[in-house]
Amino acid sequence: MPTIVHEFAWPDRVVIGTVGPPGSRTFYLQVRTGPRIVSIALEKQQSALVAEKIDEILDQLMAHEGNPFSIPTSTPVELVDNDPLEQPVEEEFRTAAMSLGWDPSTVQIVLEAYRFDDEGTPELDPEALEPGETLMVRMPVGTARAFAKRTREVVGAGRPMCPLCGNPIDADGHICPLPGE
Repeated sequence: MPTIVHEFAWPDRVVIGTVGPPGSRTFYLQVRTGPRIVSIALEKQQSALVAEKIDEILDQLMAHEGNPFSIPTSTPVELVDNDPLEQPVEEEFRTAAMSLGWDPSTVQIVLEAYRFDDEGTPELDPEALEPGETLMVRMPVGTARAFAKRTREVVGAGRPMCPLCGNPIDADGHICPLPGE
């Protein structure tokens, strides 16, 4: 089966958002250029990690002498995007793996998300899997900084954490597990 690539070189919008109430949220990475929108599902942990790694890459680049790429130290106010996901959210695929990179020729963060097809594979052997669909997004540095900030806020907006056990507190209550459970 040929690989399907959804590529966005200079997106109008790239955000992570959620659908559903805290505790039952589904996370989506949504990218739009003009009328074309692609939404892919991903895990909360993947969302948090991609935001953390984008900030690490930008901070490392900013530390270069003279900051040759004009990396912003914080999110440019004009790039803040607190709007909800664009509706309807139609999932293209669920993300199996992601990668991040830096393209110095365009001064952009490159994010790739992969869906792996495992048809005909009795066991999930990573070496036997081929990516079936890929989302590739190239973000300018300011957009990437805004993307990371919003993603951290979305991830943090879930259920509050119990100060005693560190587990999420459900809306209908919470009982801490016994030690050793």
